[in-house]
Amino acid sequence: MTKSYKAHPWHGISIGMHAPEIVTAFIEIVPTDTVKYEIDKESGYLKIDRPQKFSNVVPALYGFIPQTYCDKEVAAFASERSGRKVEKGDWDPLDICVLSERSITHGNIILQAIPIGGIRLIDKGEADDKIIAVMQGDEVYKEWKDINDCPTAIINRLKHYFLTYKNIPGTGTATCEISGIYGRDEALEVIKRSVIDYQNSYKKRS
Repeated sequence: MTKSYKAHPWHGISIGMHAPEIVTAFIEIVPTDTVKYEIDKESGYLKIDRPQKFSNVVPALYGFIPQTYCDKEVAAFASERSGRKVEKGDWDPLDICVLSERSITHGNIILQAIPIGGIRLIDKGEADDKIIAVMQGDEVYKEWKDINDCPTAIINRLKHYFLTYKNIPGTGTATCEISGIYGRDEALEVIKRSVIDYQNSYKKRS
């Protein structure tokens, strides 16, 4: 019997049979969006989180990896690699930034992505890693295998976005900090741990 309903983007879509080397990414927002969209966890539909109030624009396709979760395993790895005490993840699916030469005009799509590294972001003491990937089959970026292949300018744009996307000018309050930029091997480990966190948090309930 064929499905007569839309699969939930977080729980109903596979991470991919070749994960973590190649993963499914659900894209929520694209660089042209002036509104930050995110998945409504209950319904699975995109919702408006907030307008992009200021000048920062996401410099890549941005979304999450289905059937992942950031909790104790991801936090423990962040603690181990950063030397800081990180007790928990942000209780969201693992975020992913996907680089592509092509102009993707809207979110609410899925694609296959190849992880090449990541940003170890800590948001109010919580692990909030951002996996950096290239779109599978992209003619320009397909040669990038690790974070060292990525130009510094692109990494700096991503860092600037995530260090400022929650800040309100004039408040002097920064909520996010970056404890490191890591390569492909660590990115794959973060993904593996986020799958374990998902299984521990959601598969046991089913």
